[in-house]
Amino acid sequence: MATACLERPSVPVEHAEMKTVSLCTVQGHTAEVYLHGAHLVSWKMPDAQELLFVSKKAVFAPPKAIRGGVPVCFPQFGMLGPMAAQHGFARNSEFEVESEEKWTLEDGREGVWKVTMVLRYDGSRAEYPHAFVLRIITMLCHDVLIQDMEVENSGGAPLAFTGALHTYYRVGQIQQVAITGLEHCKYLDNLRDHTLCEASCSLLFTEEVDRVYLGVAAHPIQLFDKSSKRMLELTLENFPDAVVWNPWVEKARALADFEDEEYQECVCIEPAVAGSGAVTLAPGTRWKGRQAIRYSALI
Repeated sequence: MATACLERPSVPVEHAEMKTVSLCTVQGHTAEVYLHGAHLVSWKMPDAQELLFVSKKAVFAPPKAIRGGVPVCFPQFGMLGPMAAQHGFARNSEFEVESEEKWTLEDGREGVWKVTMVLRYDGSRAEYPHAFVLRIITMLCHDVLIQDMEVENSGGAPLAFTGALHTYYRVGQIQQVAITGLEHCKYLDNLRDHTLCEASCSLLFTEEVDRVYLGVAAHPIQLFDKSSKRMLELTLENFPDAVVWNPWVEKARALADFEDEEYQECVCIEPAVAGSGAVTLAPGTRWKGRQAIRYSALI
């Protein structure tokens, strides 16, 4: 018989001063979201199987971004925008909880299944003088996790942005991972000076990968993790691009907050507004992008 999750997922003592919201389902699925960056750091199945990767060397000290989970890149992805800092500043900022939605059982037990976190920016930075309201909505629904990125132009001039949900997936062994669903998409190869290429087969990993796949919203993406015996299917809405990244050996060694061998344990598939160009919002208008991730066990 399914039971409600009664205990909050543990936060390491050294991170206890950082506020979090815990999500759970009646069946026992859990997720953990930090207010720092509206950063999702954990998504577990009822058997305690962790689906997201967070580095053992990740730094939990604001304003530093956390290495792993789902960093929110906004209002700029990478260097695709006017700012000198990569990936913008949302991931380094403190969000507020705007709302929570709960389930309740007849015996009084309850849990949060949906949280909306909000960042209200007044346009005070010289390098990005455009006011906005950014909402990150995280929903946990049995074997499906959903994240929405909602942008509102709260200023008086057009707002142009790029961005991504920089999702790190935990895998058993990167050489036993295959990504399908991108076979007929064009992509920009960031390791070849952004050369435009055309995919023709499933993506396997034998070296560093850093690609921006274009026009992916109509194609579900599957992540097959043979060694962990699971498959994750990603469905994207309104995100035109998907970034696939694994740092491999040399780049992993160069990252201060990433262990040398951890490239074998993760892969990033990131719904993005990136290579297809920026989104521009008129004053008072909104844009929303979504990723829905469904877990399935492989027999």
